[in-house]
Amino acid sequence: MSGLSYDRHRAELATQTGLLRSCVEGADMTVPVPTCPGWTLGQLLRHVGGTHHWAESVVRTRATGPVPEDLVNDVSADADADPEAVDAWVAEGAAGLGDALRAAGPAERVWTPGPGGTTAFWARRMLFEAVVHRADASWAVGAEFTVGDDVAVEGIDEWMGFGTVPEVIEPRPGVPPLLGPGRTLHFRGPGAAPGWLVDLTGDTVACHRADGPAPETTAVTVRAPLPDLLLLLYARRSAKPAPIEITGDARLLDLWVERSGFWLRE
Repeated sequence: MSGLSYDRHRAELATQTGLLRSCVEGADMTVPVPTCPGWTLGQLLRHVGGTHHWAESVVRTRATGPVPEDLVNDVSADADADPEAVDAWVAEGAAGLGDALRAAGPAERVWTPGPGGTTAFWARRMLFEAVVHRADASWAVGAEFTVGDDVAVEGIDEWMGFGTVPEVIEPRPGVPPLLGPGRTLHFRGPGAAPGWLVDLTGDTVACHRADGPAPETTAVTVRAPLPDLLLLLYARRSAKPAPIEITGDARLLDLWVERSGFWLRE
């Protein structure tokens, strides 16, 4: 599901990248990023720019098969990066991707590393690359992070979509099985904010919007402000404790976050 339009995705991509660049302006590129162990700030920013350059190549060329991910994964040379060069790389990546997405429109068929198969996938996916890594960078430099509720809802919807693909339940050495009797999770924002129900009791994973109180049979219920729910799903926690209420089987919640986030580590 998607609540924000393609044009809004493109606009937010530019906005979030601009906020990221402003946040790290003048920062030491060698400081470590606690939420991305082993990376410095310069390496994190190199990765962000690399993902946007990579996606731009896919969209611009209308790629029909996988495109090498060297730009995404090879950040080893940027531990002591020049701040101006890193900033230019990030700015160039976001601008180039934005231009390619605008020229293509939302319905062009292209290769995608997840459900979708069109350029609309890339507009949303790359938006949340910028959002989540802006959180990483903000905490690394001691800054606050926030994002609008509508953007957070969109990110949670995307996560739930990834959480239903077959790879989530594939057996993995040393990893407990995900499916089982009584395994349901309910995520809810405050007040009249949206909710989501994750049902792990069948042969596949089922995720859908579920507003209102959690069913009595729910194994674990999570209630938090929407931006904090989004960051929880991405296994991001700031140094400042988030107002997250977890009721029930917290181990099931941890397992769900781990298994449904497989695509972040592919």
